[in-house]
Amino acid sequence: MKIILKGKKALVGGSSGGIGKAIAQQLAESGASVTLMSRNENKLQKILSELPTDQGQKHNYLLVDFSNFEAYKKIISNFFESNSVDILINNTQGPAAGSALEKNIDDYQQAFNLLFKTVVFTTELALKQMQKNNWGRIINVASVSVKEPLSYLALSNSIRAAVVTWAKSLANDVGKNQITVNSILTGYFDTERITQLNAKKAEQLGISQNEVRSEMESRVPVQRIGDPNEYGYLATFLASEKAAYITGVQIPIDGGLLKSL
Repeated sequence: MKIILKGKKALVGGSSGGIGKAIAQQLAESGASVTLMSRNENKLQKILSELPTDQGQKHNYLLVDFSNFEAYKKIISNFFESNSVDILINNTQGPAAGSALEKNIDDYQQAFNLLFKTVVFTTELALKQMQKNNWGRIINVASVSVKEPLSYLALSNSIRAAVVTWAKSLANDVGKNQITVNSILTGYFDTERITQLNAKKAEQLGISQNEVRSEMESRVPVQRIGDPNEYGYLATFLASEKAAYITGVQIPIDGGLLKSL
């Protein structure tokens, strides 16, 4: 099966590294023109130079900080005044780790702005042209923690669960326009984010980061951490015409980590 996205335009959040970068690369490999989004301009420029253009793609990037909603709102609104996208990948950096007892109401508000408001606002802007075109793909990068909360990620657990239920509601509304809305529930992947989380966990437990990683791998049935490219393959499939009958679902990509059905 070959995924063909030639002529499609994609906007990919958090694409200066990790999962977002892998998604952007795979979309571009399949022929899509990609606009990257992140707060690290040096990384964005490097990735932009590496994306394939052999199918006539025209790639670009937006310098944004998802943690500053008002500033983000202005930048993304300006982008959509003269641009449209067929594929929207809602992905941001994660909020700070910590348990429910360690977080206060201001922490939750900041996480809400970061994980929920940016997603909903960007999607509203993207939907206008998708509805006119009667075609679109909205893919949310979520987490397995929405099904089985992780005690050290209270903010992510809470707000990402809201994103997933919102996405299910939206899928019901826009299906008639041949727009699909799906969420990917992320397990353990080899990214900077997981390295940072492991470092904090190692410090708290008084053990090495290698020990933390080994223990993490032992909990995954396939006995390893995921490669971000594997994530990119799934997202690219969901972005394609091949996945036109898949919408309103939450798909775990976790090597079997989730114990629930």
